[in-house]
Amino acid sequence: MREYQENSIVQAVDRLSDSLHRLTLFAPQIAAVARPGQFVMASCGTTLDPLLRRPFSIHQSFADVALQILVKVIGRGTRYLSELRPGAELSLIGPLGRGFHATTTGSVCLIGGGIGIAPLLFLASHLPTSPECSACTVLLGSQTKADLIVLSEEFIQFGCQVHTATDDGSLGHHGYISNLLPAVLPGVEKVFTCGPHAMMTTVAGLCLEADIACEASLEAHMACGLGACLGCAIHGSGNTYKHVCKHGPVFDAREIIWNP
Repeated sequence: MREYQENSIVQAVDRLSDSLHRLTLFAPQIAAVARPGQFVMASCGTTLDPLLRRPFSIHQSFADVALQILVKVIGRGTRYLSELRPGAELSLIGPLGRGFHATTTGSVCLIGGGIGIAPLLFLASHLPTSPECSACTVLLGSQTKADLIVLSEEFIQFGCQVHTATDDGSLGHHGYISNLLPAVLPGVEKVFTCGPHAMMTTVAGLCLEADIACEASLEAHMACGLGACLGCAIHGSGNTYKHVCKHGPVFDAREIIWNP
């Protein structure tokens, strides 16, 4: 699939919590071909400091015109993005990477943690909706209620049954979101996950034990997002190395060595 370098226009910046912001960007070239699970590389300033772009999962794509990204404020680059205002330009490269295979007609489970929730909303909007298709269960985890309350409601609009977990117990289960997965697995055909590596390691292990298909969207530091810098290498099955930007970010969980 072809990727584009596009000067997007910021349409809105919504503050979902103290540190979580959602940018809506007018980027018709990228939005027209984006698929759930793909990502963009976004510039994080107008000078050479910060020098490198940052990778962001495509959170939503609208009518082949605009797309959204979720930004968790961590450092200077993400702070810059959170402070953009409507009308500002933001350089993007995308869509990049290999996305989810959302063709199953059986019951599915989407499990996301923290900023890893971002690509799952786009996926939920593309799941089959025919009468023959079964339910979608969504498990969402974060540190606090503030990071989840808006996002959890948006999954419901796609007909998903949503369960939550927070580290501080302020919403849903008090503890890890992966603790809720064993009760769900017997009723699903496939699991899609994105989030912290430790969470996905647990999810992949549970799916392997239950012989249930699992696709995982990996997060990694990237310098280019195009497979040139080789900075996002991971251990793959069969004594191989894979690159998150080129071979992923979505992998069949069996392709990954989770505890090398």
